[in-house]
Amino acid sequence: MHQTLAKAVFGIVILLFGIYLGKYNPRIFPTFSVPTSTSTGLNPVSNTPSVTALQGVTRMTLVTVTRVIDGDTIEIEGGFRVRYIGIDTPETVKLNTPEQCFGEEASDKNKELVGGKKVTLEKDVSETDKYGRLLRYVWVGDMFVNDYLVRNGYAHVSTYPPDVKYQSQFATAQKEAQEENRGLWAPNACTTPTPSASVQPALDPRESCNIKGNINSSGEKIYHMPGQQHYDRTQIDESAGERWFCAEEEATSSGWRKSKV
Repeated sequence: MHQTLAKAVFGIVILLFGIYLGKYNPRIFPTFSVPTSTSTGLNPVSNTPSVTALQGVTRMTLVTVTRVIDGDTIEIEGGFRVRYIGIDTPETVKLNTPEQCFGEEASDKNKELVGGKKVTLEKDVSETDKYGRLLRYVWVGDMFVNDYLVRNGYAHVSTYPPDVKYQSQFATAQKEAQEENRGLWAPNACTTPTPSASVQPALDPRESCNIKGNINSSGEKIYHMPGQQHYDRTQIDESAGERWFCAEEEATSSGWRKSKV
């Protein structure tokens, strides 16, 4: 009887000792946690990009393009819109803005490059623009989409600090496109037929202010006269400091120089 009681007491001591070790030494009985979006960048249930993966990280993020909005804007899984950094393609869908020269071609090319595909998003400094769109560089495999669109004449360079990581590369790409007359830089890419003098409407006095004061990617102020090579393809963004002039004297006195071509 005493021997049986001793064995029972010994067993209880061993059991309590095992519980003690399991509580204070996790290597004996390890615990496991379920990965979350903050560790993988993906929602563990749906395997789609999480908000954490798309906002506030500095690494590359792989996502699927669900819709191409225009030449420089896409929509990805989760409903996020992404605006390409450092470039600007002619408008096709902007509210109260007519479709601009070469805009349709740029949009079609963007669809060809990224539509329905897995792309890699790269963040620079800014998270979003004033419209709430994610600002990113976009890659398809080893192809840098932002660079491709500029280098092949589908987009202009449009740099807004502090997102300037590839500014020099884009400037070089645009120079190459201009020299090779690619895309919108081709001589006849943006030629608009001149209406017959017999049907040409009378001009509002304000419409005579048709000199385009552009600011290029290097910050240089250059104005373009009607009939010059780059006049039709030059777009004026007044929010970026660009403007229209009524006379060359007004442009030069404001610090702009005339385009050489």
